[in-house]
Amino acid sequence: MNLPDYPFTPVRFQPRPGITQSYLDEGPRDGEVVVALHGNPSWSYYWRHLVLGLRDRYRVIVPDHVGMGLSDKPDDRPTASPRYDYTLQSRVEDLAALLRHAGVGGDTPVTLAVHDWGGMIGFGWALEHAARVRRLVLLNTAAFPMPAGKAMPWQIALGRDYFVGELVIRLFNAFAAGAAWLGVERPMPPEVRRAYVAPYDSWRNRIATVRFMQDIPLGPGDRAWPLLEAAGKALPSFADRPAFIGWGLKDFVFDHLFLERFRADLPGAEVHAFEDAGHYVLEDKHEVLVPAIRAFLDAHPL
Repeated sequence: MNLPDYPFTPVRFQPRPGITQSYLDEGPRDGEVVVALHGNPSWSYYWRHLVLGLRDRYRVIVPDHVGMGLSDKPDDRPTASPRYDYTLQSRVEDLAALLRHAGVGGDTPVTLAVHDWGGMIGFGWALEHAARVRRLVLLNTAAFPMPAGKAMPWQIALGRDYFVGELVIRLFNAFAAGAAWLGVERPMPPEVRRAYVAPYDSWRNRIATVRFMQDIPLGPGDRAWPLLEAAGKALPSFADRPAFIGWGLKDFVFDHLFLERFRADLPGAEVHAFEDAGHYVLEDKHEVLVPAIRAFLDAHPL
């Protein structure tokens, strides 16, 4: 793959028997730990500029969730071996396994940096490790149920609720390709756009992009709802620690309603909101956000 601005050597381990996960582990081993979590349909490539901007001082750990990026993309059929259950709970368990494997265990403090559904994965993990989360970096994400007044965008509902949506996504890579076009206000260079979609190059390798959507919880009948509800209730308890919010206001999914909820629950947060940025806010504004995040971390040492 041609991966501009991604001069990293990923590390691999098995969070589950027979399933290998790829992750970045950059920076000094004794540096303050930043755990950066992507969502759907991106992968660790999304965080590349932040990794480059922090790794001289901070230890930055960035997984590719199973089924995403350079990680294995196992099947989820009952007869599959190895088999992976593409649920939020699985993602939280994988993150816990990764941090143990990387030696970031016990009472080691971490900074959670999250984007998109990485927010729910991170805050799902934080439900049992809240004391270890010392700083927050939130970029167009969620850690609570859909805000009142927010309707599910039809593009997401199509993939979540209709088989035809799964067909379109898995046949034509529609979600990853569409996000690379519609998720930014500043068009990506062609080689960057190709890097975003490169891991999802076949029907088999697009399984996670649709399973992520199908796992979005909207009510108590959905498997991920208990975790989502618990994270939402716990969010205000993080208001006593430093938080940085970077937000693209042109995001049609994680829009101003999500931002307003974070502002309300984390009233002391440092907020950078951009009228001319979209969902992939680090693509649109990395020249501004990376030094701002670096200054935020430097100003709030662990």
